[in-house]
Amino acid sequence: MTLVALRPRVRQTTAPTALVALGVFAAVRGAGVLVVAAGSWWAGRDPVRVLGASWDSVWYLGIAAHGYGRTQMWASGSVQSDYAFFPLYPALVRLAGGTALAGLAVSWTAAAVAAVGVYRVGERLLGTPRGGVLLVGLWAALPHSVVLTLGYTEALLAALAAWALDCLLRGRWAGAAALAVLAGLTRPTGIAVAAAVTAAAVRELAVRDRRAPAVWAAGLLAPAGWAAYVLAVGVRRHDPFGYFTVQRQWGSRFDFGAGALGSVEKVLTGGHTPLATTVTVAVLAAAGLLAGALLLERAPLPLLAYTGTLLLITFGGAGFFESKPRFLLPAFPLLLPLAAVMARARPRTAVAVTACLAGLSYGYGVYLLLVARIPP
Repeated sequence: MTLVALRPRVRQTTAPTALVALGVFAAVRGAGVLVVAAGSWWAGRDPVRVLGASWDSVWYLGIAAHGYGRTQMWASGSVQSDYAFFPLYPALVRLAGGTALAGLAVSWTAAAVAAVGVYRVGERLLGTPRGGVLLVGLWAALPHSVVLTLGYTEALLAALAAWALDCLLRGRWAGAAALAVLAGLTRPTGIAVAAAVTAAAVRELAVRDRRAPAVWAAGLLAPAGWAAYVLAVGVRRHDPFGYFTVQRQWGSRFDFGAGALGSVEKVLTGGHTPLATTVTVAVLAAAGLLAGALLLERAPLPLLAYTGTLLLITFGGAGFFESKPRFLLPAFPLLLPLAAVMARARPRTAVAVTACLAGLSYGYGVYLLLVARIPP
């Protein structure tokens, strides 16, 4: 198998094989949860609070319990508003009970759904069930994959994105558009799913049928969720650019990568930097190389549009440099070239590589949650 296989193939995903992929994901990430739990107990901390009620999880739980309207003002003069957080995840947490355990239940369920969706995309594009399973295994073993088991939104976005891409590859425009709307209500980078749907719709209309109403509707509807929340924040704050003002107050803005380049320079010139900063530079470099491989192998347009938008937002945004690998967690198509290479290797080799990556991921996950003093 070569990377030339990165083209849609008409195959039927069988339930048992998809369950194998789900089992691989559950085994890799379940072991990671146990490692974090053991580390938390050793450090005298509650594992549920570490996983489900720390950093951004606190904001989501607050929105689930009380709605929007909380503003945190710091002595430094910075102002942080909960309007920076999109509404779908806290709404689901509220429906599930509003507690930290409810948040974890939503995240873990979303992660499981995402794993099956990632498998379906990988199996279709790589041409074999084994390729899809390996893609899921690699995704579960990423350095920051511990975030998939936190009370965060990355697992939910990954689930919506994976199934939206699967719909696009199978020509299911209504499903892709609906999932894109939900992705746009999940987090700021959810606009990447809308970009995939809109790009695919434009190409479909230009190359095949300009009068296809379902394609027109999908392309126009896809950004509606993201746009609706941004407009709603503007109305609540009596400022049409209110959402972007909120993000700037948090320190998030688009600076075309200037801030990221500064952090990279510090690492490369030997400046004193935390481990998380060094790992972030390595992850971003790997992401860039994998994006080049995906482009050279002419991956389907929806995957390129989706992944490219995530990369643009992540590389070009300022603020929270060490969180950038987390922002790229839903960019699972970047792993397709690696999965294709591993599918050619002996099964024992593929298992050993995945196990080694998972072990490193466990150690780094404990570091992020229990040692580092920065948001994961």
